[in-house]
Amino acid sequence: MTRNGRARRTTYCTAPAQFRPRERAQRSGQAFLTGILTSRADFERARAWHLSDAADYETYLLDTAVVLAEAHRTFAVVRARMFHPVDFEEFCLLHRLDPATPAARDRYLVNPPLQTQLLSYQGEELSSDFIPRLVRARESGLTLRHIDLLLDGGLFGEESRAVRDAHQWGAELFRRMLVGAGCGVYELRCVVDAPGGRLEASARILHWEDGVVRINDEDLDLVCAVFCAGLALELPGAALLHGSQGSAEACGEYRQVAWAWRSGGRDYTPAPAGELLAGAEAVPGFSLGTVC
Repeated sequence: MTRNGRARRTTYCTAPAQFRPRERAQRSGQAFLTGILTSRADFERARAWHLSDAADYETYLLDTAVVLAEAHRTFAVVRARMFHPVDFEEFCLLHRLDPATPAARDRYLVNPPLQTQLLSYQGEELSSDFIPRLVRARESGLTLRHIDLLLDGGLFGEESRAVRDAHQWGAELFRRMLVGAGCGVYELRCVVDAPGGRLEASARILHWEDGVVRINDEDLDLVCAVFCAGLALELPGAALLHGSQGSAEACGEYRQVAWAWRSGGRDYTPAPAGELLAGAEAVPGFSLGTVC
């Protein structure tokens, strides 16, 4: 998915237990797309649609892991999204499709408004790593569509100068928060009070001593989009950065920190002392204007 939401054309399957990637790779080319059931309850609910021949959810996960690993070896790009039974039923109802047919599943997976929920698979462990990210990606995708609606299509469509400037400034504010915090392991949470419901984003961050930052791409995209919406529409918001500050180079010394900022819509400034955000009590954040 590109910044403006234009997705690459992909080859996809919706029945992991029955799919053989090498066979399709010879015909279709470069990319593989699939939907994954992310809980036992969703697996049971989807039984009637024959997405898999697996007898139970544990077997389904094993089959899916094998298919993903084989696809990762075969295709240049492997992408997946959460196969959400309720979303799928609503999609079929809206488009008058039979949910038991492969064509309905294919249309659901490649539906353009849902492309924000796609994740690239790069060999991660399925149950403990990739599936939790798929669940978060669905939630993030819904938030991104909400933001795009608020910005009149400016997030994924034709981007206005105001939206572009707000996005760049939001990304810069995030960068300054991380630079000011220094090395450590953190979580950032930000919220914006918007029409239609609160916009929320969170990201776990590993900030190394040499300045390198590790963060999931989808989390970075969502954080910047939430900041962008608040700044572009001048909506009130807040941000909290908390975690363990320090590094092994500093003799392994770490300390717990929590900084908070508030925004009236134009900028982010230190929040009042004792501010409670996401259940954590924080001190006023450092001035972002003084961070280079």
